Amino acid sequence: MLWSIVQGTPHWVWALLAALLWLGATQMLPRRVGLRRALLAPLALAAFSAWGLASAFAPEQAAGALLAWLLATALAAGASLALRRTPPAGVRYDAQALRFALPGSPVPLVLILGIFLTKYLVGVELALQPALAHDAALALAIAALYGVFNGIFLARAARLWGLARAGSQGARTIDSRLHAAPPRS
Repeated sequence: MLWSIVQGTPHWVWALLAALLWLGATQMLPRRVGLRRALLAPLALAAFSAWGLASAFAPEQAAGALLAWLLATALAAGASLALRRTPPAGVRYDAQALRFALPGSPVPLVLILGIFLTKYLVGVELALQPALAHDAALALAIAALYGVFNGIFLARAARLWGLARAGSQGARTIDSRLHAAPPRS
Protein backbone atom coordinates (compact mmCIF):
# COMPACT_ATOMS: atom_id res chain seq x y z
CA MET A 1 0.00 0.00 0.00
CA LEU A 2 2.86 2.38 0.83
CA TRP A 3 4.37 1.86 -2.61
CA SER A 4 1.05 2.64 -4.30
CA ILE A 5 0.81 5.88 -2.29
CA VAL A 6 4.31 6.90 -3.36
CA GLN A 7 3.53 6.02 -6.99
CA GLY A 8 0.26 7.95 -6.86
CA THR A 9 1.95 11.08 -5.58
CA PRO A 10 2.11 13.79 -8.28
CA HIS A 11 5.59 14.42 -9.67
CA TRP A 12 5.53 18.08 -8.64
CA VAL A 13 5.41 16.98 -4.97
CA TRP A 14 8.76 15.22 -5.35
CA ALA A 15 10.18 18.28 -7.10
CA LEU A 16 8.97 20.42 -4.21
CA LEU A 17 10.54 18.00 -1.73
CA ALA A 18 13.85 18.16 -3.61
CA ALA A 19 13.76 21.97 -3.56
CA LEU A 20 12.95 22.01 0.16
CA LEU A 21 15.72 19.50 0.90
CA TRP A 22 18.14 21.72 -1.02
CA LEU A 23 16.95 24.78 0.91
CA GLY A 24 17.33 22.96 4.23
CA ALA A 25 20.73 21.55 3.29
CA THR A 26 22.03 25.04 2.46
CA GLN A 27 21.02 26.09 5.98
CA MET A 28 23.46 23.53 7.39
CA LEU A 29 26.43 25.41 5.95
CA PRO A 30 27.82 28.76 7.13
CA ARG A 31 26.59 31.49 4.79
CA ARG A 32 26.05 35.20 4.32
CA VAL A 33 22.53 36.41 3.59
CA GLY A 34 20.63 39.68 3.49
CA LEU A 35 17.77 40.51 5.82
CA ARG A 36 15.11 39.94 3.16
CA ARG A 37 16.39 36.47 2.39
CA ALA A 38 16.66 35.62 6.10
CA LEU A 39 13.00 36.58 6.56
CA LEU A 40 11.72 35.06 3.31
CA ALA A 41 11.94 31.36 4.27
CA PRO A 42 9.95 31.64 7.53
CA LEU A 43 7.28 33.74 5.82
CA ALA A 44 7.07 31.41 2.80
CA LEU A 45 6.78 28.35 5.02
CA ALA A 46 4.11 30.06 7.11
CA ALA A 47 2.16 30.71 3.90
CA PHE A 48 2.67 27.06 2.88
CA SER A 49 1.28 25.95 6.24
CA ALA A 50 -1.73 28.25 6.00
CA TRP A 51 -2.41 27.02 2.46
CA GLY A 52 -2.05 23.44 3.72
CA LEU A 53 -4.77 24.02 6.30
CA ALA A 54 -7.09 25.96 4.02
CA SER A 55 -6.79 23.41 1.20
CA ALA A 56 -7.03 20.26 3.32
CA PHE A 57 -10.06 20.87 5.45
CA ALA A 58 -13.66 21.73 4.73
CA PRO A 59 -14.47 25.45 4.97
CA GLU A 60 -16.30 24.99 8.28
CA GLN A 61 -13.11 23.45 9.76
CA ALA A 62 -10.55 25.59 7.94
CA ALA A 63 -11.52 28.90 9.58
CA GLY A 64 -11.15 27.50 13.10
CA ALA A 65 -7.98 25.67 12.08
CA LEU A 66 -6.43 28.90 10.76
CA LEU A 67 -7.24 30.67 14.03
CA ALA A 68 -5.73 27.77 15.99
CA TRP A 69 -2.67 27.89 13.72
CA LEU A 70 -2.23 31.61 14.40
CA LEU A 71 -2.53 31.03 18.15
CA ALA A 72 -0.13 28.07 18.11
CA THR A 73 2.33 30.04 15.97
CA ALA A 74 2.23 32.99 18.38
CA LEU A 75 2.60 30.73 21.43
CA ALA A 76 5.48 28.76 19.92
CA ALA A 77 7.24 31.95 18.77
CA GLY A 78 6.77 33.52 22.20
CA ALA A 79 8.05 30.44 24.00
CA SER A 80 11.01 30.16 21.67
CA LEU A 81 11.88 33.82 22.16
CA ALA A 82 11.48 33.52 25.93
CA LEU A 83 13.83 30.54 26.00
CA ARG A 84 16.40 32.18 23.74
CA ARG A 85 16.31 35.91 23.23
CA THR A 86 19.55 36.27 21.35
CA PRO A 87 20.63 34.70 18.07
CA PRO A 88 22.81 31.59 18.27
CA ALA A 89 26.55 31.93 18.78
CA GLY A 90 28.34 32.87 15.61
CA VAL A 91 25.52 34.97 14.13
CA ARG A 92 26.82 38.39 13.13
CA TYR A 93 25.20 41.32 11.35
CA ASP A 94 27.22 43.65 9.14
CA ALA A 95 25.23 46.91 9.15
CA GLN A 96 27.38 48.40 6.38
CA ALA A 97 26.75 45.48 3.98
CA LEU A 98 23.25 44.79 5.39
CA ARG A 99 24.10 41.08 5.61
CA PHE A 100 24.14 38.37 8.24
CA ALA A 101 26.92 35.86 8.74
CA LEU A 102 25.07 32.71 9.84
CA PRO A 103 26.62 29.51 11.13
CA GLY A 104 25.21 26.27 9.77
CA SER A 105 22.41 24.53 11.62
CA PRO A 106 20.29 21.43 11.00
CA VAL A 107 17.26 23.02 12.75
CA PRO A 108 15.86 24.72 9.63
CA LEU A 109 16.08 21.45 7.68
CA VAL A 110 14.20 19.62 10.44
CA LEU A 111 11.50 22.31 10.53
CA ILE A 112 11.17 22.39 6.74
CA LEU A 113 10.84 18.61 6.60
CA GLY A 114 8.36 18.68 9.47
CA ILE A 115 6.11 21.09 7.59
CA PHE A 116 6.43 19.16 4.32
CA LEU A 117 5.80 15.76 5.91
CA THR A 118 2.80 17.10 7.81
CA LYS A 119 1.31 18.45 4.57
CA TYR A 120 2.10 15.22 2.70
CA LEU A 121 0.74 12.86 5.37
CA VAL A 122 -2.42 14.92 5.81
CA GLY A 123 -2.91 14.82 2.04
CA VAL A 124 -2.47 11.05 1.97
CA GLU A 125 -4.79 10.50 4.91
CA LEU A 126 -7.47 12.72 3.40
CA ALA A 127 -7.16 10.91 0.07
CA LEU A 128 -7.70 7.60 1.88
CA GLN A 129 -10.43 8.92 4.19
CA PRO A 130 -12.06 12.05 2.69
CA ALA A 131 -14.51 12.34 5.61
CA LEU A 132 -11.58 13.47 7.79
CA ALA A 133 -11.72 16.85 6.03
CA HIS A 134 -14.73 17.54 8.27
CA ASP A 135 -13.04 16.41 11.51
CA ALA A 136 -12.58 19.46 13.73
CA ALA A 137 -10.25 17.68 16.18
CA LEU A 138 -7.89 16.62 13.38
CA ALA A 139 -7.95 20.12 11.87
CA LEU A 140 -7.03 21.66 15.22
CA ALA A 141 -4.27 19.12 15.89
CA ILE A 142 -2.71 19.72 12.47
CA ALA A 143 -3.05 23.48 12.95
CA ALA A 144 -1.21 23.23 16.27
CA LEU A 145 1.58 21.18 14.70
CA TYR A 146 2.02 23.65 11.85
CA GLY A 147 1.93 26.46 14.41
CA VAL A 148 4.78 24.97 16.43
CA PHE A 149 6.97 24.60 13.33
CA ASN A 150 6.13 28.10 12.11
CA GLY A 151 6.51 29.69 15.54
CA ILE A 152 10.04 28.36 15.94
CA PHE A 153 10.94 29.57 12.45
CA LEU A 154 9.39 33.00 13.03
CA ALA A 155 11.15 33.36 16.40
CA ARG A 156 14.44 32.76 14.61
CA ALA A 157 13.54 35.48 12.10
CA ALA A 158 12.54 37.83 14.96
CA ARG A 159 15.93 37.32 16.62
CA LEU A 160 17.68 38.15 13.35
CA TRP A 161 15.43 41.18 12.85
CA GLY A 162 16.33 42.39 16.35
CA LEU A 163 20.04 41.91 15.66
CA ALA A 164 19.71 43.86 12.40
CA ARG A 165 17.84 46.70 14.13
CA ALA A 166 20.44 46.87 16.91
CA GLY A 167 23.25 46.71 14.36
CA SER A 168 21.72 49.43 12.21
CA GLN A 169 21.17 51.70 15.22
CA GLY A 170 24.73 51.06 16.34
CA ALA A 171 26.01 51.85 12.86
CA ARG A 172 24.01 55.11 12.83
CA THR A 173 25.46 56.06 16.22
CA ILE A 174 28.99 55.37 15.01
CA ASP A 175 28.35 57.25 11.73
CA SER A 176 26.96 60.25 13.60
CA ARG A 177 30.03 60.31 15.87
CA LEU A 178 32.38 60.11 12.89
CA HIS A 179 30.62 62.92 11.04
CA ALA A 180 30.01 65.14 14.07
CA ALA A 181 31.95 68.35 14.48
CA PRO A 182 34.98 68.01 16.74
CA PRO A 183 34.36 69.17 20.32
CA ARG A 184 35.39 72.77 21.12
CA SER A 185 37.83 73.42 23.90
